[in-house]
Amino acid sequence: MADTSYPDLNPSNGTPTSGSTIGNAGSTMENAKNSVVNNAQSAMDSIKNHPTVQNLNNGPVVEKARNEAYQTQSEFGNLAAARQTPSTKTATGQELTHYHSLFYSLLSWENPRATAISYVTTILFIFACRYVPLVRYGLRLTWMVLGITAAAEIAGRMVFDQGFASKLRPKKYYTIPRETLESTMDDVEQLINFFVIEAQRIVFAENVYATVAAFFTALITYGLIKITPAWGLALLGVTATYFVPLGYITNKEFIDEHLQNAGNIIGQQTQQVRDLASQHTSKAMEASTNTLKTYSARASEMVGQTKQKAVEKGVLSPQSADKAESTVKGENFPEAPKTEPAGPDSAQAEAAQAAPVLQ
Repeated sequence: MADTSYPDLNPSNGTPTSGSTIGNAGSTMENAKNSVVNNAQSAMDSIKNHPTVQNLNNGPVVEKARNEAYQTQSEFGNLAAARQTPSTKTATGQELTHYHSLFYSLLSWENPRATAISYVTTILFIFACRYVPLVRYGLRLTWMVLGITAAAEIAGRMVFDQGFASKLRPKKYYTIPRETLESTMDDVEQLINFFVIEAQRIVFAENVYATVAAFFTALITYGLIKITPAWGLALLGVTATYFVPLGYITNKEFIDEHLQNAGNIIGQQTQQVRDLASQHTSKAMEASTNTLKTYSARASEMVGQTKQKAVEKGVLSPQSADKAESTVKGENFPEAPKTEPAGPDSAQAEAAQAAPVLQ
């Protein structure tokens, strides 16, 4: 005879137990969840495959935006690849830096989208420094982050006996790899040397046009610094740096033609100045030679007159005067010895030979 006092404990009984009830409820919830997910997925697929959405995704506007994004990414890649040491060297034979190639590619508008984005970014940074208190915001963010961290750490230790910041602390602090530091320092060195080399090339007129342009730039800046704030000068400088090369590239033939004409005119004027200076030098040399000849003739004439007066007064005989004149002319001067004297006899002989003969 079966015990029916506790029918819920009898597994053979047809009445459902609590475990089966929970299992049925779980399966029902799982089915409902799957149904909701399937319905949402089908709705998303329907929206995605709708003709209007397809037209928007594959329309001309989206296609244009996609092409522009691809070309912009490609131009930035070309700009990064331009960082190579150029083959040209300075007038002293030194190699240039890879920033020469980078800035040339950037400012020559070889990649217009990348150059335009860099220009807009620089202008926005200047305006941000002018109108946005970046230092103040940075300090505010610093004290807020540190305050929240300290409060969370203290509250966690008081309540849970473990701080929240300590729990989020990594097992190993992040450090900058040595390779990254070396590459960064190499880039900084190249950038500094770029400005140092270019400044010397301008000062020593390796390119006279660049020196003249730098002169006018410094002169205009000297005048504007009295009436223009620093951010305004920075704005003008950045704009000129980006758009003056663009103006030259756009009108390269016209500007080169006028520069060549100016160079020819300057060369002609320089040649005229050289010819004029040569003529004046020749005339000065000729006048000096004539003056020297005139004074030499006068000196000879005065010597002759003095000799004639001495002969007339009987101070000198005509023979002595002629002999003295020939001696003064150097005809009877002894030759310099070619060897060292052997002894005192040789020295006396040379002294006797060097004495002038006067009667």
